[in-house]
Amino acid sequence: MKKQDNLLLTFIFLIFFTSGIAFPQIVFEEYFYPKTLRVDYIHSGSNENDNYHFKQMTEEPFWGGSKKNLIDTFEYGKYQVQLLSKNDNKLIYSRNYSTLFSEWQTTAEAKKINKAFEETVAVPFPKNEAILKIYTRDKKHNLILKFEMAINPKSIYIRKNSFSSFPVTRIAGEADASKSVDIAILAEGYTAAQMERFREDCRKFAGYLFNSKPYKENKDKFNIYAIESVCPDSGTDIPGNGVWVNTAFNSSFFSLGLDRYLMTESYWKVRDAAANVPYDQIYILVNTDRYGGGAIFNYYNVCVNRNPHEEYVFVHEFGHGFSFLADEYYDSETTYEEFYDINLEPLEPNLSTLVDFDRKWKNLVSPGTPIPTPVKDEYIGKVGAFEGGGYVKEKVYRPRYDCSMNSISVDNYCPVCVEAITKMIEFYSD
Repeated sequence: MKKQDNLLLTFIFLIFFTSGIAFPQIVFEEYFYPKTLRVDYIHSGSNENDNYHFKQMTEEPFWGGSKKNLIDTFEYGKYQVQLLSKNDNKLIYSRNYSTLFSEWQTTAEAKKINKAFEETVAVPFPKNEAILKIYTRDKKHNLILKFEMAINPKSIYIRKNSFSSFPVTRIAGEADASKSVDIAILAEGYTAAQMERFREDCRKFAGYLFNSKPYKENKDKFNIYAIESVCPDSGTDIPGNGVWVNTAFNSSFFSLGLDRYLMTESYWKVRDAAANVPYDQIYILVNTDRYGGGAIFNYYNVCVNRNPHEEYVFVHEFGHGFSFLADEYYDSETTYEEFYDINLEPLEPNLSTLVDFDRKWKNLVSPGTPIPTPVKDEYIGKVGAFEGGGYVKEKVYRPRYDCSMNSISVDNYCPVCVEAITKMIEFYSD
C-alpha cells in the first residue's frame, strides 16, 4: 500500500472519531441491489505474516444489513472490508470483523507453521463496477491494505443459486430486515429425526437472549430464523475423546487446542446455509451436552444446546460476536499468547490498559471511585477499573468486578457492556 494511502486512511479515522463528523450518507438504492455479493478467499500465514488468495464470488438472494448505516462507525475488529465505487473512488460500504485465523495467529502453533483458513466478506450487491479492499490492523491498530480486487457485478463467474437450500422457520420478530438485527441459527449435529427438537431449542434460546438486558428492552428490533440444516450424524467432533462425526459444518471441540472451544473451519459451508435468510449474525447451535462454545466478531457464534450453563454460554458468546466484547476473566487456561499490548488501549469496549482511559468508560465512573479500583465491598457493584481481564492478570482492567463477560452468570452485563450492545443494536436498527 502506498504511504499516502495509509496517511489518508489514518486521517479519515482521526477526523471521525475525534470530532464526531459523520461520513456522508450513502443512498443505498443509488449504488446497490437488495441482495448480497459474497467474496470467498483463503487467508494463510503464520504469527508474523498473512496472505490472501481469492477463491470465488457468490450472489446471495437477500441483504440483511442496514440500508442506512453503510459505513462502519466502530473502531472494532482485526480487519476491515471496504467497497469503493470504481467510477469516482467513493467509499460506499465498510465493515469491521475478526476471524479464526486472527485468533490462531496468537497461538504457539502459529510460531512454528503456516496454516490456511476459509474466510469471506459480504457486501451489498453493487449496481456498477467497484473496488473491494481488505485491511489488516497492525500491532499499533493501524489499518494496512493487504488485498484489493476489481468487482464486475455483471461477471459470468459470480455463482448464483449455489448456496445450500434448507427449510426455514421464523422464530421471532417481524421487523424490516434493513432496520433490525437479523440472526440466522444453524442446526449442527441434528439429524432429520431431531429437527423438531432443533426448532424447540431455537425458541428456547431466543428466550434466553431476551432474558438479558439490553436485548429484552429491544426485542422488537430482532428477527431470528431457524435454518434446518439436517446432518447425517448427531453431535459434534471431540478429538480429545476420539469422537468424530459427520455433520453439516464440521464443528469441533478442542479448537486452537482448547478443550471447550467449539468452532468450525468450514466457514464457506456456514455462509452457504445462512444465505437462506437475510442475516447480520450467524449462530451455530450444536446438539451436545458438553460444555463449550465460541464466537468471533462479525464471523459466527457457537453454543451447545443441552448443558446446565447453556443460557450463559449463548448470551456470553453473542457479546463477542455481535458487539466485540472481550472476555473479562484472567484465571483461565487459554492458548493465546501476547493477546494485548499493555502500551495500547484494547479495541474492545470493555477492556482498558488505562493508557487513554478518557476514550473508554471514564464517563460512566461515579465521582469518588478510585482508578484503578480496589476490590472492596463498597466498589463491587460499581463501574470502575478492576485489574485483570482479557486473559491477563495484571495491567489490563475490566469495568466492574463481575459481569456476564467475566463469570458464569445470567442477565449480568455491566453498564459498559450494556452501552456497547445498545449502540450496536441502534446501528443496525436505525
